[in-house]
Amino acid sequence: MKQNYIYIFFLAISSVAFSQTKSVSGTINDAFGQPLPGVNILMKGTSIGTTSDMDGKYIISNLETGEYTLEVSYVGFKTFLKSINLQGSDISLDVVLREDVMSLDDVVITGVANPRSKIESSVSVTTLKPQLIEQSSPRSTSEIFRTIPGIRTESSGGDGNTNISVRGVPISAGGSKYLQLQEDGLPVLLYGDIAFATSDIFLRADQNVARIEAIRGGSASTLSSNSPAGIINFISKTGEVEGGGISTSFGLDYNSFKTDFDYGTPIGDGVAFHVGGFFRQGEGVRDAGYLANKGGQIKLNLTKRFENGYARVYYKFLNDRTAAYMPMPIKVTGTNSNPNWGNIEGFDATTGAQHSPYLTQNNGLDSNGNRRNADVADGMHPISNAIGAEFSFNLENDWKIDNKSRMAFNKGRFIAPFTAAVGTVNDMVAGIAGYNGYDATGATVTNTVTGNAFNNPNGLAQRIMMFDTELENFNNFVNDFKVTKKFEKVSLIAGYFTANQNIQMSWLWNVHLTEVNGVNAAPLDVTLADGTKITENGQASYGAAEWGNCCTQKYNASYNVNAPYAAITIDASKNLTLDASVRYDNVKVNGSSIGGTQSANLDVNNNGTIEPIEMNVSVVDNANSNPINYDYDYVSYSFGGNYKLNDETAVFARYSSGASGKADRAFTFGQPMTSLGNPKDILDQAELGYKRKFDNAGLFITGFYAKTTEEAGFEATTQKVEKNDYKSLGIEIEGSLKLNKFDVRGALTYTNAEISGTIDGSNVGNTPRRQPDFIYSLIPTYSFGENGNHVIGASIIGNTKSYAQNNNDLVMPGYAYVNMFGKVTITKGFSVALNINNLFDTIGITESEEGSIVEGQTNYVRARSISGRSSSLTFAYTF
Repeated sequence: MKQNYIYIFFLAISSVAFSQTKSVSGTINDAFGQPLPGVNILMKGTSIGTTSDMDGKYIISNLETGEYTLEVSYVGFKTFLKSINLQGSDISLDVVLREDVMSLDDVVITGVANPRSKIESSVSVTTLKPQLIEQSSPRSTSEIFRTIPGIRTESSGGDGNTNISVRGVPISAGGSKYLQLQEDGLPVLLYGDIAFATSDIFLRADQNVARIEAIRGGSASTLSSNSPAGIINFISKTGEVEGGGISTSFGLDYNSFKTDFDYGTPIGDGVAFHVGGFFRQGEGVRDAGYLANKGGQIKLNLTKRFENGYARVYYKFLNDRTAAYMPMPIKVTGTNSNPNWGNIEGFDATTGAQHSPYLTQNNGLDSNGNRRNADVADGMHPISNAIGAEFSFNLENDWKIDNKSRMAFNKGRFIAPFTAAVGTVNDMVAGIAGYNGYDATGATVTNTVTGNAFNNPNGLAQRIMMFDTELENFNNFVNDFKVTKKFEKVSLIAGYFTANQNIQMSWLWNVHLTEVNGVNAAPLDVTLADGTKITENGQASYGAAEWGNCCTQKYNASYNVNAPYAAITIDASKNLTLDASVRYDNVKVNGSSIGGTQSANLDVNNNGTIEPIEMNVSVVDNANSNPINYDYDYVSYSFGGNYKLNDETAVFARYSSGASGKADRAFTFGQPMTSLGNPKDILDQAELGYKRKFDNAGLFITGFYAKTTEEAGFEATTQKVEKNDYKSLGIEIEGSLKLNKFDVRGALTYTNAEISGTIDGSNVGNTPRRQPDFIYSLIPTYSFGENGNHVIGASIIGNTKSYAQNNNDLVMPGYAYVNMFGKVTITKGFSVALNINNLFDTIGITESEEGSIVEGQTNYVRARSISGRSSSLTFAYTF
């Protein structure tokens, strides 16, 4: 019996000895020998893994003996695979990752049912990392999109209110109707073209961004609502590797100051957090005459990792003010087909603005008839409090569940001066006198700043429509849940998307009269020959008298979307992957719409006297509320395939059909909305692509076809209902080449687009407005220094000519502008960078309200150019 106990004892000792676990450890560096933090190290085919620390070091412990494949992956670098055999001792393995210049090994998570690397995905997608974003020298969030192939962004309106089109799919009424902007996989707003509340107004890029994924076409139609043309997704850092940074930038030739910061770290037991944001103030790149940009953002998240997945909660607070630049006075001579666009005396097209320190108040009544004074300096003023949660877990038997959820409390204001008319002072005065039937003969015009008679050297004045809108309730709730079941070669997904978007706003527009001056323009008062003063400190009306008092209104609508969807992915062979997806959107809309009415002899300023501009006042007609109560639905689908010719080359094809709802663009002022014939627009697309990665280069080519069938939408600046059908055919090319310390990236998109149908048959066969044949970007950089820590480079961005409007008369010339940047690392972690945007102060017209000019004479039109030369210096410390 004693011998049996001894035998069992030694057997136990032997079992422990032979079952001891092993470890794999080492350091991850780049080609310059610099450590790479945050690299994913995984035992392929298992959930066992870790990430490298700030020094690039990693260790995977408690491994059973046996054979493994070590997989090392990092955004922007080629995936490293190594077979290892763990037996008698631990393994030390250092890895040098080589840059993947096109990021074709990066896993795509945006707008796809089953995340895969780019080389294995049947979609066109571009990944922008912070380093690439810096190299394009953006001054606003929308300017980041300029280097994405296939996407044309009119980033001339400030930090928001941007018009964005994709592959010839038109800018029908403004905003990004067919393209969805997302944060961490959920839409910022459910609709991208809400009047005066476009998605990019509520979106800011700062040091929280880990990367941006931009998918064009593809399965975007079925993986989210209102996104048939594509998705741009801002993906946040999560703090799973300790580190952060702080930077301060300021304008060298314009008034701007901004501080960015972020920090993240694991805090034990699989928990990590990240926090970051920015604060800024300044006049901006155009001459506003006051602090037009002022505010900031803070974001934070907390992540808990488990063996089979993760859970995360996050919060965002945004309170920011930025100037909104509307079409402004520009001089045009020559002919419609060969015009000369230039500056007006005293008004520079690239630096001037209608904003002025003397035009800071918009007086009138609110939507309830109370006295109101709006600050024009508020500009685009989004306020957002958002809280969200997401989780992803791998379950037994190859099941997986994912859920993303967010509640955002959004509100704010949009107020901007829009040039409704420009011309000689006499013409402008005659128009204002005509509001109430006055005769302007013999009228005198006074500069309200100096008190002297009008003496502007250019002789010009402008009637300003003050686009003053209260964004009262833009709250939204979004939830996206999906279940995945994987079989040997098949992956099935079933999901359910539900969302609610509130749109409650009031339009409280008035007209002002100012001189045409790009710096500190003065309001103008008009006194008739009989001594009657028909303006008050330049304000000419309470209401949109310029447009027949059209636009005073308020509306409050709730959009409820329920959308089940399903997808299947089939690994038909080692190299061929097929996928298909379908989505059903059911939308219910309810609320109220209240138009305006005219009230005679209303003492708005409450001074006991009825001034001329108080004799006919626009007010919200609260006594006559009209119902909004309708619903619509549609089915979207997408199918495609990807075939890997080898590990470096693949081809893909896809066909998709989707739709985008209209939200408030479907409304007409103050009318009942119980049945709509135009709640959505349809987009059908086909694409064929080729991807190739080389040792030091990459190439992505996609041919595309798009057909857009619109059901009409309202545009505020033209006061027109636009209903056009379009089709486009084109090709987009994205490439990158790296030769030692020299790197060049570029994108080129050719689009042959035409209008295929209109309400009255006019303009059919014409090119859609603002659509150039070619858009392009080129970004060469050179790294130098011992570890390549210093960099200098440029970005060249441009497009060929386009037409101002659909009648194809007035040409907006093609242009290219150059941005320069350079960064020097002073010591480890500390650097200084110089950015010069639009180096040669190029005029580049992005939109024009007028579609034609009178040839052979000087014309004054309302248009918008890219902003002029500006330079900034940034000091940054990373740790």
